[in-house]
Amino acid sequence: MTMPQALSSPAPRASPVTTGRATARPYWNPYGVGFLLGLVLLATYVVAGRGLGATAAFSAVAAWLAGTVSPAHVQESAVHARYWNEGAPLLNWTLFLLIGALIGAFVSGWQGRRLAWTVERGPNVSDNTRLVLAFAGGFIAAFGARIAKGCTSGQALTGGSMLNVGSLVFMLAVFASAYALAWFVRKEWL
Repeated sequence: MTMPQALSSPAPRASPVTTGRATARPYWNPYGVGFLLGLVLLATYVVAGRGLGATAAFSAVAAWLAGTVSPAHVQESAVHARYWNEGAPLLNWTLFLLIGALIGAFVSGWQGRRLAWTVERGPNVSDNTRLVLAFAGGFIAAFGARIAKGCTSGQALTGGSMLNVGSLVFMLAVFASAYALAWFVRKEWL
């Protein structure tokens, strides 16, 4: 399977990556992929009547787990009731979105010849430190998404596409924070 010519464009300084078995294919052009992501976002509005976001999938799983213990509590809970889906919380479409993203990531890695068990890290960080920091960062991001009642994909993609002021301010804050923090952690990656 080959990728469309309009999307296949190696980065200017990119060199093929060796994964142990075969030379990896070049990454897709990020502008082409961004355009395709925009089409996917448009399709979710047309098909599902709402934009992209992943947080609801985790809330649906939480509602299902709570429902196995006490369905009455879930139905009375303002938090869980939104995801109860008449007793079938695992039929939430965003759960299928996440499953599809995992399958798509696997297929993409396989097609690009990049499937390998590796820990991506800088030369000055051990594998264990990288994994601990990744877990801590993921936990903080998940906690923040729960507090904000939405994830970054919901904020940036869906809110940004609707020119939601809060979403645009959020994205500016993300980029400004990353830029400000980059100087302090640069030695970990260079």
